[in-house]
Amino acid sequence: MQSSSALPVWRGALYVAIAATAWGTGGAVATAMYDAGGIGPVAVTFWRFLAGVVLLLAAHTVRRARRPEAVPPLRAVYAGNPRRALITGIGMAMAQTAYFAAVQQAGLAVGTVATLGAGPVLVAVGARLTLGERAGAAGIAAVVCGVAGLALLMGGADGTTGPDPLRGIGYAMFSAVGYAGVTLLGRFSGRGPGGVFESTVPGFTVGMLCLLPLAWWEGLVPGMDRPAVTLGLILYLGAVPTALAYILLFTGLRVVRATTASVIALVDPLAAAAIGVLAFGERLNAIVLTGTALLLFAVVFLAVHEGSGRPSPSVATEPERGRGRRAPRQSAGAEE
Repeated sequence: MQSSSALPVWRGALYVAIAATAWGTGGAVATAMYDAGGIGPVAVTFWRFLAGVVLLLAAHTVRRARRPEAVPPLRAVYAGNPRRALITGIGMAMAQTAYFAAVQQAGLAVGTVATLGAGPVLVAVGARLTLGERAGAAGIAAVVCGVAGLALLMGGADGTTGPDPLRGIGYAMFSAVGYAGVTLLGRFSGRGPGGVFESTVPGFTVGMLCLLPLAWWEGLVPGMDRPAVTLGLILYLGAVPTALAYILLFTGLRVVRATTASVIALVDPLAAAAIGVLAFGERLNAIVLTGTALLLFAVVFLAVHEGSGRPSPSVATEPERGRGRRAPRQSAGAEE
């Protein structure tokens, strides 16, 4: 993976968009897991994290064998910033489990839309309070436009997509809190010890261990009436919307502001809506189509605005000031 110092902002935004698209497939695969494996959202998330950890460990072993001097051991990465690994793991476990529960109760489209609708608002507020990020008038307009589009998507739902849409939306809000925390932490400590790849593994391991007792209580082992389908779904969940998506997210967060990343991630419900139409026969009425158009406008506009800004020094965080380190350069959209 390209180093953050050489990564263009537009490519970082592209990485976040690809990650969000991968997440959009995760809810559909989880829905298929409920039918194929007969397990609940906590167990699905556990198997997703376990598969992701196994794949990441295998890739890390290969990387260490090829370049032992450039790839740090995972124990050293965790020891360099254990708090980051703990918070990231707990946040990812909370966000993904609550999201799968939202999809189970409210349906794929409504659960995904509700989760991502709250995300930009929470990240924007958190980025302003903790990171000193100012989105500016254009950024605020894009966030409002994106949230308005998501609101229209929610309003267009007919309430028949899931057994308990209200409870599902509550789970979605809980998931959004976890997502916002992981996004802000990834932006704040994106230049921590170890590369993005190695820094991701401890977080997933912590999340997996946190989920194990809850998954065991819920019912850990999936049914094996269709073993090939069940194992294939688990492998996909671990590889695409987990390992690949979060590596791309944390890589992109090194050059893309947290607020911008949260709006670009609104591609997630677009992917979920497309899957709902193509795979589950869901209908998109005029209100839903209008909301989709507003959401697309917010994503494209904010991504272009982020990538076209003039580089300027960013305000250093307090830990950076204390160590006398020079603050990284950032796009003009983050100017104070």
